[in-house]
Formats: sequence, C-alpha cells, structure tokens
Amino acid sequence: MGSFSIWHWLIVLVVVLLVFGTKKLRNAGGDLGSAVKNFKDAVKEGEDSAAKKPDAVISEAKKENV
Repeated sequence: MGSFSIWHWLIVLVVVLLVFGTKKLRNAGGDLGSAVKNFKDAVKEGEDSAAKKPDAVISEAKKENV
C-alpha cells in the first residue's frame, strides 16, 4: 500500500510525457543540468577562495608586524 509498483511509475511517466511533451522535458533537463554545473563551479570557487584567504591574512599580519 505504501510503495508504488513499476506500473504506477510507468503510467505517471506516460502522463507527464503527454502533458509536457518530449521537447519541453529535454529543455528542462538541459536547464537543470546547467544549473547544477554552475552551482558546483560556484561551490568549488568558494572553497578555493576560502582556502587561499587564511594565507593572505597571515601574510598581511606579518607585513604589519615588520
């Protein structure tokens, strides 16, 4: 009762294809893929800048002490 069988999922897939069409679904999939890629790139860029930031703070502190 709590889970769907494969037949339920196939019927849902057919209904979605009929409502939206394959072209809109393909475009939505491409948009979602590019959004995920951009998000991953932004996270990686943020991690890189966060990793470089302590080095910059240490070098500035040394300059002030000299």
